[in-house]
Amino acid sequence: MFDLYAILPQLLDATWQTLYIVILSMIFGGFGGLVIGLTLYLTRPGNLYDNPVVFTILNVIVNVVRPVPFILLLVLLQPLARSVMGVGIGNPPVIFAISIAAIFGISRLVEQNLVTVSPGVIEAARAVGASRFRIVWSVIVPEGLGPLILGYTYAFVALVDMSAVAGWIGGGGLGTYAVQTGWRQLDYGVMVAAVVVIIIIVQLAQFLGNWIAKSVLRR
Repeated sequence: MFDLYAILPQLLDATWQTLYIVILSMIFGGFGGLVIGLTLYLTRPGNLYDNPVVFTILNVIVNVVRPVPFILLLVLLQPLARSVMGVGIGNPPVIFAISIAAIFGISRLVEQNLVTVSPGVIEAARAVGASRFRIVWSVIVPEGLGPLILGYTYAFVALVDMSAVAGWIGGGGLGTYAVQTGWRQLDYGVMVAAVVVIIIIVQLAQFLGNWIAKSVLRR
């Protein structure tokens, strides 16, 4: 019979490891994605920092890396993670791989959300003599903040999915716990408990993201 009390310590430890992996990856990937996405948007043809060379190079890199299935990217990046972080297995290389995947996924989300900013407000800022730098941080980013928050919420949920395969290179978390303790030992109660916790994390993240985005859009 399924005994939740007996598995609770392991379940809590796996939950903590999942949150640790996802939050750190979100910080690194979110920042890198914002920088690349903003650069893609600003260097688009006809935009504030129009630069076809930079835009084309970044666009090609994002298009090449983004479609690679994460399980393959996790394996391909293992040697690089070992050379950068000193270890090739465990949570650090998992965070490294998820961060890289997140950078290119989030960068496209950032670019696509900023494209929806009305050209009219940018022209109005130009008309009053605002500098390009000021237009970016006082007009474009605030105007696109609501959709950006929803985009980052979507990315967070995707990162939770990615963390589920951390066990392939010795990482921990709920996915590893469900496979090693639940699936391999035929303990379906553990698998169900791990899935329920993942669903709860995703639901809470989605609720929080929706609430923040709605608050920003109502300003």
